[in-house]
Amino acid sequence: MLSSETNEKITRVGPGTPGGELMRRYWYPVATSADLMEPGAKAVRLLGEDFTLFRDKSNNIGLIGQRCPHRRVNLRLGIPEVEGLRCPYHGWMFDTKGQCLEMPAENADSTFASRVQIDSYPVEELGGLIFGYIGPLPAPELPKWSLFVQPNAFRMIGSTFLNANWVQCQENSIDQTHLEWDHGHWGLYALEKLGITDERRWRGFRRAKRHHAKIAFELFEYGILKFRLQEGEDEATSQGWNHGHPLVFPNMVHIGQRGEQEFQIRVTIDDTHTWHLVYHIYEPGADIKVPEQYPVPVFDVPVVDLPEWILPQDLIVWEEQDEIMDRSQEKLAESDKGLILYRRLLEEQIDTVRDGGDPINVFREPHDRLHLEIEDYGDMSTYVPGDALYGNTGTLPGDAIYQVDQLFTKARDAAIARKGNG
Repeated sequence: MLSSETNEKITRVGPGTPGGELMRRYWYPVATSADLMEPGAKAVRLLGEDFTLFRDKSNNIGLIGQRCPHRRVNLRLGIPEVEGLRCPYHGWMFDTKGQCLEMPAENADSTFASRVQIDSYPVEELGGLIFGYIGPLPAPELPKWSLFVQPNAFRMIGSTFLNANWVQCQENSIDQTHLEWDHGHWGLYALEKLGITDERRWRGFRRAKRHHAKIAFELFEYGILKFRLQEGEDEATSQGWNHGHPLVFPNMVHIGQRGEQEFQIRVTIDDTHTWHLVYHIYEPGADIKVPEQYPVPVFDVPVVDLPEWILPQDLIVWEEQDEIMDRSQEKLAESDKGLILYRRLLEEQIDTVRDGGDPINVFREPHDRLHLEIEDYGDMSTYVPGDALYGNTGTLPGDAIYQVDQLFTKARDAAIARKGNG
């Protein structure tokens, strides 16, 4: 367990808090591209602070202070113009740098506008997401993780707003043994209670409930690698034991396999709310051309009490740990050694920032791609999209699932043809 003081240190994210100072060193998704396809504005809350995100009529994106400095109107109501965003109350207009360009009610020879500026923050669009940075300048490079820049990949984004602190969401990714209960036994119980008979669904949860024979963890350059060996697996050949999955510090985990991968991203809204994103990519291979996507389709992943899919099983238990989990009351066991390692790393990086250094995964040099290895379970000729493809799709827009099925069908046919010819 942690002391109450340490729990406060790692979970509180407001300005000036130890955890908040660490978390302000990173870029975060503040919207999806689908949220702001057309010129307009929206409210953004990040790390306990409020902002306005907008796209002007020249397709420039800005992240600025929440309110107009004139009469304090919330700029989420703003009018997009060719060069910026105009307050609807008196027409003051601001560009993406926060500089006031016009004050329509003032005399034409007034220079007051040039002396009025509101806070502005770096913002970039990448891979169907809009990222913002609200920390100290100069801003680090926006990390170009491989999933965001992978060519010829079909993308989908699952979105959930949670009443839970970000740390308990991220700790889930280092907690290996929850797989066999949260996603195994509880999943099977849900299928039984709901009368679901699809054998594919039962098969997936039966795999998940296999007992963990071994778990292990090790630090690597981007965070922590986690390894698992479940009953029935061969230690010499198990991908999960010999390869591992990367937890990317501070707030992401990379899971899946070659052909179907995802990031789970925990965006810290404030102390008690998290925006959870599942960023899926599907790679059909060089034989198949993926159509251009703009925007990347976004779907809602619901929080429900008896979830029948894997991700919602996590979402509900995070909320049920309370808005901020009280770690002074928990009783950890040997199987929780990954949690202890992650919390130690979190505290170490908080101290690094306190002492004036950059924490891990703050990149100062320009780069084209940050590569993360992933398991490879076989060639495309035998590949079948996993359970994640068919879950959490109740409000998926358009025909994205159909498109993915078609891409993989074509990819398998092409791979089988290659094998037959060679």
